[in-house]
Amino acid sequence: MAKLHFYYSAMNAGKSTTLLQSSYNYQERGMKTILYTPEFDNRFGKRKISSRIGLEAEAVPFNSEFNLYEHAKERIIQDPKTKCILIDEAQFLTKDQVHQLTEITDYLNIPVLAYGLRTDFRGEPFTGSKYLLSWADILVELKTICHCGSKATMTIRVDENGKPLRDGAQVEIGGNERYVAVCRKHHKEGIVT
Repeated sequence: MAKLHFYYSAMNAGKSTTLLQSSYNYQERGMKTILYTPEFDNRFGKRKISSRIGLEAEAVPFNSEFNLYEHAKERIIQDPKTKCILIDEAQFLTKDQVHQLTEITDYLNIPVLAYGLRTDFRGEPFTGSKYLLSWADILVELKTICHCGSKATMTIRVDENGKPLRDGAQVEIGGNERYVAVCRKHHKEGIVT
């Protein structure tokens, strides 16, 4: 029976790298995968998932209206060699889209590997992550470290001068120049170095 996996972490734990490696592992064995990424995250180009270490692959962009179940079902019918669905930046999924992922595993019998942040820079859960944490069959924490050497479980958003921000829109695309992975203590204290 296929399962819904949620791989979660703070920023810079290698989520995209792990996703791309998982996809490669399927492809190396003659199986196909479908990769999805948020439409608005075009830091590395449209229709692409990229990792900080230089790996990349083509992906299907999704927005809040996109039906993952219907799209995956159609692609699987067209190519039965499709054996896995992978979602990058899964924190941006809607509640309905997380439900659609459960439909893919339950009714199409295709495993789904979703990768994303657990919480935003304020420590608040993202909608997609909240429902993945609730409904996924398998939860896997990918670990990274804070500047103090402790496990980083939180993310701080910083301004152009490296100063921590506590307010703002939940979604603001950025990388190392905007976000720093820290432990809970340093998140509370707003210490990034």
